[in-house]
Amino acid sequence: MSGKRVVEGESGYSAMPTGAGEGVVLPRPLRRTVRFVASFCSGRVPLPRHLGKASLAVFYSAVALHGVIVGGHGPEVMESVTSTAGFAIEDVRVSGNQHTSEIDILQLLGLDGASSLLELDIAAARKALSELPWVESVELRKIYPGTVEVMLKERQAYAIWQHGSDLSLIERSGSVIAPLRDNKFASLPLFVGRDAETAAAAVEEEFAKWPAIASRVKAFVRVAGRRWDVHLDNGVIVKLPEDHIGDALALLTRFDQEQQVLSRDIVAIDLRLPDRIAVRLTPEAQERRQVAVEARAKELKKLEQKI
Repeated sequence: MSGKRVVEGESGYSAMPTGAGEGVVLPRPLRRTVRFVASFCSGRVPLPRHLGKASLAVFYSAVALHGVIVGGHGPEVMESVTSTAGFAIEDVRVSGNQHTSEIDILQLLGLDGASSLLELDIAAARKALSELPWVESVELRKIYPGTVEVMLKERQAYAIWQHGSDLSLIERSGSVIAPLRDNKFASLPLFVGRDAETAAAAVEEEFAKWPAIASRVKAFVRVAGRRWDVHLDNGVIVKLPEDHIGDALALLTRFDQEQQVLSRDIVAIDLRLPDRIAVRLTPEAQERRQVAVEARAKELKKLEQKI
């Protein structure tokens, strides 16, 4: 005789039919799943009409996605998708660039008609733009849906540095900015020689205290990395001492005010010794001086003979 066995308690088991042998009693959370699987296998559960096509589409999509990921094409695909969705970069606004070309900026950003704003790596772009010669600092900002804003702070050209046959623009600190390419910086002071770029600011500050002489300087030439020869606009060379440049310039200023020495036919003025000034004449002036000395000697000889 068959019957039912009821199991009660906190386990949540309910009545299950029993026959000749005892059946397996499943926990309540698994019963719905078991019933669905049994119905699906017996054909009592109807399948959606396009389940096969949808499953095939999902399979091929999964295969394609796997191929994209394995092949390393994920960024390109994502960029194409987001660009098509309306996030293509259509405008690049650049500010603060007086010497930096916008073409160079666009090339370093690597933008084209299909570039996506979502996929633009701001950190990488900032690093690339920071390597441009004139750029001191750069900030980039995304403006959705399709604009990039580039804000530059450029380095300031302080002087021209000649080393060998090369001419470079330098900052006040002596750091090289870029090679000199045109004449728009011709008004900047010229510093020549090894180590001249690092010592430029110090000597220029000394000359700034003596504007009458500073306005006539054509070039500062570094000698042996220790002192300066200053070339004036009329070709005169002023040889400065290694130390106490200010005292030498004060002496030169007084000497020029009293005797207009810088306007005479001289080649160089030597101020390296603190207690004297040595002046070298031009060949023409030397010749005239020699003639005058000889004439003076003849006159003195005649006077001696009369006496």
